[in-house]
Amino acid sequence: MESELIIRLGGFLGAFLACALWERLAPRRPLSAGRRLRWLANLGVTLLNSMALRLLFPVLAVGSAAAAAARGWGLLNNYPLPGWLAVITSLVLLDFVIYVQHVLFHTLPLLWRLHMVHHADLDVDVTTGLRFHPLEIMLSMLIKIATVLLIGAPVLSVLVFEVVLNATSIFNHSNAAMRPALDRVLRLLVVTPDMHRVHHSVTIRETNSNFGFNLPWWDRIMGTYRPQPVAGHTGMTIGLAQFRPPQPQGLGWMLLLPFRGNPGAYAINQRGQEPRS
Repeated sequence: MESELIIRLGGFLGAFLACALWERLAPRRPLSAGRRLRWLANLGVTLLNSMALRLLFPVLAVGSAAAAAARGWGLLNNYPLPGWLAVITSLVLLDFVIYVQHVLFHTLPLLWRLHMVHHADLDVDVTTGLRFHPLEIMLSMLIKIATVLLIGAPVLSVLVFEVVLNATSIFNHSNAAMRPALDRVLRLLVVTPDMHRVHHSVTIRETNSNFGFNLPWWDRIMGTYRPQPVAGHTGMTIGLAQFRPPQPQGLGWMLLLPFRGNPGAYAINQRGQEPRS
């Protein structure tokens, strides 16, 4: 458990510092809100989420993989594949589940209420990739643990997935400029900042697109891929239409948002309705 924590913390800090420096030196678009208050709130909820997971979940995803291997639970522990193939298969399946989970959080109104905390951010930068309501984080962990137990995913694959998921969430939320030619190549293999930023557009049809976090393939296969925002990356509006300045953006407001905030018309079952300011 100590090794897992050190590896995950090291991966997180490395990705965060590298992407924070990148977006500071080469920002993709000007920020519309002040960085200091946003970062305090976004990093505050990140710390709260980490504490909640450690307190409420004695065994996280990696520990669940170890328990499944010891007890012979899951498909891959009963129908084993070669080690390298089992790791790759698990990584791909876990990523697909995260994609489906993300779509569900945009589809079911109750789940959307939790997820809109993430989308209510008025800018997208490295801290947005960490900004999730604690209840969403806990639900996500339950889904992840259930998937690990069902697959019988090897411990190595789950550890790699956790590190990569955190790093790519920071990377693809970065407000970092990238040459268009490089972006076109990279988004064939991984979700890039320009690809994911479309997902944070205030426009509903753009919000309900580009759900992938790690692999970009699911959006293309499932028909949810949108290459660029209509208004362009510097002209697009980030966030949700019902939460605009001078709407508060503090930590307390974020925690209460699912219970008293207006969900708008963003849920996929209301597709086609554009938000009103």
